[in-house]
Amino acid sequence: MSDTAGNKAEEIKGKAKEALGNATGNEQWQAEGKAEQAKGALKQAGEKVKDAVKNVKN
Repeated sequence: MSDTAGNKAEEIKGKAKEALGNATGNEQWQAEGKAEQAKGALKQAGEKVKDAVKNVKN
């Protein structure tokens, strides 16, 4: 699995965990889900920057 796909998967996993936390009232799962979403989004942004720099060099 590519880095981009893995990062998106992490973001989706975070959304699912947050939704489960919302449904059950589990604040820890809600917080963990939000954190995983942010982590995945940040990694995706880093990949985009890396790709942009690679394209500028070429």
